[in-house]
Amino acid sequence: MLTILGFAMIATFLVLIMMKKMSPIAALVLIPALFCVFVGKGAQLGDYVIDGVTSLAPTAAMLMFAIVYFGVMIDVGLFDPIVRGILKFAKADPMRIVVGTAVLAAIVSLDGDGSTTFMITVSAMYPLYKRLKMSLVVMTGVAAMANGVMNTLPWGGPTARAATALKLDASDIFVPMIPALLVGLLFVFVLSYVLGLRERKRLGVLTLDEVLEPQEAETVLVGAGGSGDGKVSMTKTTGGAGSGTDAEDAENDGFQGLDPNRPTLRPKLYWFNALLTVSLLTAMIMEWLPIPVLFLLGAALALTVNFPRIPDQRARLAAHADNVLNVSGMVFAAAVFTGVLQGTGMVDSMAKWMVDVIPAGMGPHMALVTGLLSLPLTYFMSNDGFYFGVLPVLAEAGAAHGVSPLEMARASLVGQPLHMSSPLVPAVYVLVGMAKVEFGDHTKFVVKWAAATCLVILAAGILFGII
Repeated sequence: MLTILGFAMIATFLVLIMMKKMSPIAALVLIPALFCVFVGKGAQLGDYVIDGVTSLAPTAAMLMFAIVYFGVMIDVGLFDPIVRGILKFAKADPMRIVVGTAVLAAIVSLDGDGSTTFMITVSAMYPLYKRLKMSLVVMTGVAAMANGVMNTLPWGGPTARAATALKLDASDIFVPMIPALLVGLLFVFVLSYVLGLRERKRLGVLTLDEVLEPQEAETVLVGAGGSGDGKVSMTKTTGGAGSGTDAEDAENDGFQGLDPNRPTLRPKLYWFNALLTVSLLTAMIMEWLPIPVLFLLGAALALTVNFPRIPDQRARLAAHADNVLNVSGMVFAAAVFTGVLQGTGMVDSMAKWMVDVIPAGMGPHMALVTGLLSLPLTYFMSNDGFYFGVLPVLAEAGAAHGVSPLEMARASLVGQPLHMSSPLVPAVYVLVGMAKVEFGDHTKFVVKWAAATCLVILAAGILFGII
């Protein structure tokens, strides 16, 4: 019964948010509360929620201060060169912009933190997508898939969990998987190219009027509301309908770009901010301090140095308050969902059922089975639940048929591109929140492509003899 209710709860949540019948926050809170009553454990709901909130509180704190930190870095101009570099590559071509999104997300993912990746990627790419009227779900989908592949880095989380659960060395798991993961990343880039071509066909390739000076052209694309005077226009050279809009139109539709003349810029402090950011990411990778503590210290230092005056600091905090509230609220709402799933025993029951239904004849192919199961299981439960609760059971079944724990551990990484868009992953709310995309729209778009990426990695792993 717990198994049925567990799957029913997840299905109800996904259907309601994809059909936009409920907001994600309301669905994350009300649906598990209702199912907790169905299970007959309504009296324990408070305990489950407190346990869930307690486990996710450090994540919420990290996200709150990380948003403030990177928000300040965006305000002071740290990422402006990235935008200009991508603009130079993209040349207002939707196909190049989508590919650039995937490349940027993959590069920034080297820090091992999904929230950081999404904040930097969206900050750099959002102005371009809005200015050219490109699909924002393409941006969120491509970024999530690229980050999902890179999330398998030993310091990213899943590999370390698999190594800990099966008592293996993380490098023995990850290094042989590199060829398969590179194939997966290449698939994401190819997919980005295809999606970009679709956007190009829909919108056409946009170019600035030839009479504009290069600096003016850059100003228009990188930020609206800077030096634009309402006379700047964009013209289509191929395809689709509609011409571009001027700075005033962009401002009216909510577009907020990286204005090159904004008063918050701190060019004299550029190298200080760059060094601070590199030091912060290094400390995070080296685990010198807990990540929430690092971002708390980083945000305080960034605010103090860049904006010494108290009113200016308050203004910066107020400017990013919406993002902080939306994301932290979503994390605490997700804590209700995960708390009920785990507290009622639904997760354990679902995992046991899935393991039990595996046919005995599949024993010698448990690595393949594990790879396939990693898609739904890492989507419907946390990485901790999968790697510490399910993987050891699967590995034990595989060992009985001569399948090595290393093969099982490598196969367990396959589902990460899909996992990064799971409603139980706090970072995905940073992505959709900053991109102003409905979570349901993101889910409908990304699931099929992310699942295809997972299957490509699994096929490559089998072809190369890794899994």
